[in-house]
Amino acid sequence: MDRIVELRKLLEYYNYLYYVKNEPVITDQKFDELMHELERLEAEHPEMFDPNSPTQRVGNDTTNEFVQVAHKYGMMSLANTYSEQEIRDFDERVRKGIGGDDVEYVCELKYDGTSISLRYEDGNLQVAVTRGDGVKGDDVTTNVRTIRTVPLHMQGEDYPAEFEIRGEILMPFAVFNRLNEERLETGEALFANPRNAAAGTLKLQNSSIVAKRQLDCYLYYVPGEITLTPTHYGNLMKAREWGFNIPPYIELCHNIDEILDFIHKWDVERKNLPVPIDGIVIKVNSIKQQLQLGYTAKSPRWAVAYKFKAERVETR
Repeated sequence: MDRIVELRKLLEYYNYLYYVKNEPVITDQKFDELMHELERLEAEHPEMFDPNSPTQRVGNDTTNEFVQVAHKYGMMSLANTYSEQEIRDFDERVRKGIGGDDVEYVCELKYDGTSISLRYEDGNLQVAVTRGDGVKGDDVTTNVRTIRTVPLHMQGEDYPAEFEIRGEILMPFAVFNRLNEERLETGEALFANPRNAAAGTLKLQNSSIVAKRQLDCYLYYVPGEITLTPTHYGNLMKAREWGFNIPPYIELCHNIDEILDFIHKWDVERKNLPVPIDGIVIKVNSIKQQLQLGYTAKSPRWAVAYKFKAERVETR
């Protein structure tokens, strides 16, 4: 059925424009009409079932235990720093490790959610896995398919046959506040913070509830073993072309002063973001230099996380 294929492509594209680009080009009513047409055609042609169809984003109430899936590339955690001096020490170690001063950094926000790895084959989402112990994690693909900012199909035609990208599943503040208001009315325990709410939601056995909670997904890392461009920043820009939700809060920095300016800026501006962050991540941009610097047993030597001081609140 050519019309089913056409509708799936159209709806995915409109979904991308609406949720990732914030540039809707059709009305909600028109989108719903196309969705209903696709639902009808899929019901008439069950042989055309596709778990990555836009109609599957609403989830279902089937209970499935999560299975453990091995990561193709290990998911390491980042070393944390808490002072500007530790950032300077990191920069010194990097320059010593690469044997020179020709280094460029990518500064990003450190999102306070739950880590996720998305694996694609021939442009189609195959599996979404939590960090777990870094070697293997839970297969939460059914739940992740309900998140509108996660592409079910990659855009364009120049993507690799196998592709993996990583990031964070987040609950926006607006959704978190609304959810807690609803729970207050029904007498349920409130979520402590958006991070706990996102993590708890991702582990629900009912994907239709996950869909209603409107989680978001920000992506920020392509494993270095996947060769796209010579730089981390270039990889992210390539992934953005393929329809991934790469956050706009990224900056190339060439020295400590620029890194510290970025930290100071976002320590103030974080209160204006739609999602929670708890620090800044600094990564060496060159993939060649990343490989040169290598890893410790637990974390990459080419990246570090600067943690903000927790905001203090006075109460009586």
